[in-house]
Amino acid sequence: MIAAEILFWVSLAALVWTHAAYPAFAALLARIAPRRVRKGEIEPTVAVIVAAYNEEPVIGRRLENLLALDYPPEKLQLVVTSDASSDRTEEIAGGYPGVQVIRNERGGKVAAQDRAVRETDSEIVAFSDANATWSEDALRKLVRAFADPDVGYVCGQLKILAADGSNKEGVYWRYEMVQRGAESTLGSVTGGNGSIYALRRADYVEVDPRFGHDLALPYLMVQRGRRAVYEPEALAWEKPTPSNETEYRRKVRMFEHCWLIVLRGKMLRRLGARYGLAILSHRLLRYASGLLHVVLLVTSIALVTHGWIYDVALAAQLLLLVAAAAGVGIARYYVLVSWATLVALWNYLRRGVPATWQPVHE
Repeated sequence: MIAAEILFWVSLAALVWTHAAYPAFAALLARIAPRRVRKGEIEPTVAVIVAAYNEEPVIGRRLENLLALDYPPEKLQLVVTSDASSDRTEEIAGGYPGVQVIRNERGGKVAAQDRAVRETDSEIVAFSDANATWSEDALRKLVRAFADPDVGYVCGQLKILAADGSNKEGVYWRYEMVQRGAESTLGSVTGGNGSIYALRRADYVEVDPRFGHDLALPYLMVQRGRRAVYEPEALAWEKPTPSNETEYRRKVRMFEHCWLIVLRGKMLRRLGARYGLAILSHRLLRYASGLLHVVLLVTSIALVTHGWIYDVALAAQLLLLVAAAAGVGIARYYVLVSWATLVALWNYLRRGVPATWQPVHE
């Protein structure tokens, strides 16, 4: 029973730390020991790159939004880099004056982004998903952090529009943004988002095409002595998938890439104590949540009647599962996302991770 007790307490402590204690600790530390970003109203040349695969339903709207940005046109280049789209994405994009369209062989989002960076010459390269919408001043807000010579990467704030269905991603995302703000204030964020982010051209890194930029670029910046920061005033919006179940499928695909980076990306090297703790707490333990929950449930069952704490823990877990099965929104979302981390790990170990992706227009 000693082994079961150790596993019980380790899994419980890890779950409490990653989901509750670490966010509170990071927020408190950010107030005590902030590392400010020196922002300036600057106007560097920028190439905004939109990676697209069969984005016919949304690409026109996306380009119209980018063409309406409050930024000097002579300093702005718009690029659509198509991952061998088989619909009218390239035709539609090519119909907008001044928009550069690059057609790639099918190789995935990152490969398409890499080529677009190589074929532009701006000081800053910015990236956006085809289904996102930026505020008019988003680019101005995004680039002002580059007035700080230590900053190599900036991500903006993605707001999830109200879902028409049962998806509770918006609730989670607001919680995530609070943690991101604290981490940025402490030094660097541990993750970005594909809807709105930018890098100095000199700091851009071509990563394994299967990795993706959201998780890989922030820690790579830190390993290279740079900062990856969060600019909450640079706003982008996206619609969520309509239900927790569709979000679950999206999360499985996303976590497959996360596991690849965790296990093959050398992400724990040369990080320093503070940022290393953030990566461990916010990324590694968060992705291991499904596994930790399985360990906690099994050990709780093994230790039932061996102490009230084990009985309470088992009852709480069963209540969570019953609530999820009954369709209680946030409980169902949490259980499905936790399960997605396990399914993604199994998929990665069984068949690896593809570089290509499919758009979602639900």
